[in-house]
Amino acid sequence: MLKIAFNPIYRHPLPEGHRFPMLKYELIPEQLIYEGTCTEESFFSPAEVEKRWVLGVHDEQYFNDLLNLSIDPKMERRIGFPVSEMLVKRELIITQGTIDCSHFALEYGISMNIAGGTHHAYADKGEGFCLLNDVAVAANYLLENKIVSKILVVDLDVHQGNGTAVIFQNEPRVFTFSMHGKENYPLKKEISDLDIELPTYCEDGQYLSLLYETLPRLIEQEKPQFIFYISGVDILASDKLGKLKVSMEGCRRRDEFVFEQAIKYKIPVVVSMGGGYSPRIADIVEAHCNTFRLAEKMYF
Repeated sequence: MLKIAFNPIYRHPLPEGHRFPMLKYELIPEQLIYEGTCTEESFFSPAEVEKRWVLGVHDEQYFNDLLNLSIDPKMERRIGFPVSEMLVKRELIITQGTIDCSHFALEYGISMNIAGGTHHAYADKGEGFCLLNDVAVAANYLLENKIVSKILVVDLDVHQGNGTAVIFQNEPRVFTFSMHGKENYPLKKEISDLDIELPTYCEDGQYLSLLYETLPRLIEQEKPQFIFYISGVDILASDKLGKLKVSMEGCRRRDEFVFEQAIKYKIPVVVSMGGGYSPRIADIVEAHCNTFRLAEKMYF
């Protein structure tokens, strides 16, 4: 059975008119259950991550500032959310969700977090709607517990995984691959192990060709034992922040190819959702639900 991390706290209230589409975290599980792709039993509710796993990646001062709600106002603006006790608790639960998904992926081949993909969080700061880096914490958890010894991060959100790149810049056991918009946020890019910068208005053909050429070669070269996949749907042509022209079908084929490679090479994969900012919430939900539909169809 496909196991999916979800907790009602994911549906965090935001000020009226806020540009982040928090509603998607409520609509995605509802849609998956309504259409029969998943059942209530597919979903599990994570607890809060233990402090020691957060501190394996994040600086203690930054983490304590989050817990004490003493984040600098400038950083809070960069994060983009009003920082509150409930928001911090939400991040702790999302992060544990990605850790829990790792265990389910080892058992079933794949597991998914309705949220996560918070790749703009650095060790010592948050930004871009990201407070804690769930993928980095989960990857470090697997390494520290000697569950795996080589991890590949496949970050296909339209924005570079800048925080993840820096966190693992001196960690050879984690290979960071980010394929993102060249002229998109963040304006100052970091250095991943492999960055592919996409031109503005890149369409399906170019996008998929680059992925088809790159991912199998990376897997052959790095021989990862585990994949963390950030499946942002902000690559869509409809996305107001994306600056690309990938169709809904192109986005679906992207996910399908990632799963095909993971299956072919027998590599467990955890999927975190990443971003999506299309004006119509239905477009965001449909694109994300496609990822879950493919996982259910291809693995179970």
